[in-house]
Amino acid sequence: MNYRMLFRLNGQVLLFEAAFLLLPTLISLSYGERTAALAYGEGLLICLATGLFLVFVISKGAKRGFHAREGLVVTGLCWVVMSAFGAIPFVLSGDIPSYIDAYFEMASGFTTTGASIIPNVEVMSHGTLFWRNFSNWIGGMGVLVFLLAVLPGSGKEKGFTLHILRAESPGPSVGKIVPKMRETALILYFLYIVLTFLNIIFLVVGGMPVFDSVCHAMGTAGTGGFGVKADSFTSYSPYIQNVTTVFMLLFGVNFSIYYIIVLRKLGQVFRDEEVRLYVLTVLAAGILIGTNIRFLYSTWEETFRTSFFQVASMITTTGFATADFDSWPVFSKTLILMLMMIGACAGSTGGGMKCARVLILVKSLLRNIRKNIHPRTVHVLKINDRVISEDVIANTHAYFSAYVIILVVLTIVLSLDGFSIETNLSAAICTFNNIGPGLDQVGPTCNFAAYSDISKLFLSFAMITGRLEIFPILSLFSRSTWKKI
Repeated sequence: MNYRMLFRLNGQVLLFEAAFLLLPTLISLSYGERTAALAYGEGLLICLATGLFLVFVISKGAKRGFHAREGLVVTGLCWVVMSAFGAIPFVLSGDIPSYIDAYFEMASGFTTTGASIIPNVEVMSHGTLFWRNFSNWIGGMGVLVFLLAVLPGSGKEKGFTLHILRAESPGPSVGKIVPKMRETALILYFLYIVLTFLNIIFLVVGGMPVFDSVCHAMGTAGTGGFGVKADSFTSYSPYIQNVTTVFMLLFGVNFSIYYIIVLRKLGQVFRDEEVRLYVLTVLAAGILIGTNIRFLYSTWEETFRTSFFQVASMITTTGFATADFDSWPVFSKTLILMLMMIGACAGSTGGGMKCARVLILVKSLLRNIRKNIHPRTVHVLKINDRVISEDVIANTHAYFSAYVIILVVLTIVLSLDGFSIETNLSAAICTFNNIGPGLDQVGPTCNFAAYSDISKLFLSFAMITGRLEIFPILSLFSRSTWKKI
C-alpha cells in the first residue's frame, strides 16, 4: 500500500476544500453575518493547515506508483475526510451545534443525498445555505475527478488516474471519453459547468432571486436536493418547477451522451438502450402517478406538473419536492420507492442502482432462463450491440448482492430507534441511494433529526457507501486491502 501517496491525495483534497470554503466566507461577509464568516474562515484555516501538513510533511517523497486497491482506498478515505472537515464550520457558526448532526449534514451534501436534520433551513445563515448547496455541486461530479481535471498531469500518473475515476464515477463500468485521462475529466467538468450556468439563467429569467437560483442550480446539477426554503419548490412558480424538472432529468443522463451530441453523432444517442430505458421509465411513471393522483388536484396541468416533477426528482435522486408525496395513494408511493432504487443513468450525477445495471440484471436473468432451456447454446449479453464482458456482469451481480445486504442490515439497525418499518426502510433506501426524503417520519415535510446519534452515523456511512457505489468503502474494511503484496 502506497501510504504516502494516500496522505498526499487526502492533503490535496483538503487544500481544495480550503479554497472552496473561501466562497461561503465571502458570502457571509457580504450579508453582514460576522459569526458565520468567522466560522467558515476558521474552517478554511483548519483545512489549509492540515492539507499543507499532509502534502509537504507526511507525504514528502511519495512515489507515484498507484494500483486499483489504492484507487479504492483513497477514494473512500477522501470522502470520509472531506465530510469530517467540511462539517466543522457548521458547528463553529452555531447553525448545527452537534458535530454528529453536522457530519450527517455534510456527508449528505457531498454525497448529493439531500437528507437533512435541519427543521427550518430559512433561519440558517447565507454562508451555511450556500455551503450546503455548493457541497452538492462539488460532490455531483466528484472531487477527485475535479482534482484530475485541474492538477497538471504527467506520464508518471498513468498508473492511478483511471483507478481513481473508476472508483469515484458511478456505473457498472467506467472508461475514458478521450484517450488522455486529464482531458476526460476536463470535458466532464466543462459540460457540468455549462449545464449549471444554463440552469441559473433559466431560473433567474423566471423571477427566482439570484442567490436562490445559484443554490438551487447547484443542488440540481449535483442531484443533491438541498434548498433554501422549508417547502423546497412548492412556493415557486409553475415555470420554475418545469425548468427544474427538465434540468433534473438532464443531469440524470450519462455525460458522455452530451459529448456525443457535441460531436453530432445523434444516431448513437437514440440507439442508446440505457437512455431509452431512462426516458420510457420517466414517461410511464409520470403518466401512471399523474392518473393515480388526479383527484388531489384541480387541473390536469397541475396534476402532471406535480407528477413529473416528483418522478424526475426521485429517479435522478435529487430529492426536491413540490408536494407531500407521503400523502399520495399507496400505488404512487410504491412507484416512488421503485424509482428511488432504479436511479438515473450511469455516468450521471444521479444515484441509485443506475439504469445500466438494471439492464444488465434483467438481460442476465433472461440469458440464464435461455441457458436452462438450451444448455448447449452459447449466449452472450449485449447492450448497444456491444458484448458485455463476464467481469462486468459478475461485478454487477456482486454489487446487487451487497446492495441488498446493506439495505437489510441498515434497516435492522435503524429499527432500534423504534420508528415504523415504513420510516426505517425508506430512510435506508433514500440515504443509500442518495435521494433525501423518504416516507412517513422522514417524508418530504419531515427530517432525520429524531434518529439517534448512532443511527445518524450509520446513515452517514450509507450515504458515502451509496455515492461511491459500495466497493471503495467496503475495501477499507477488507484485510486483503492492507496486506503487503
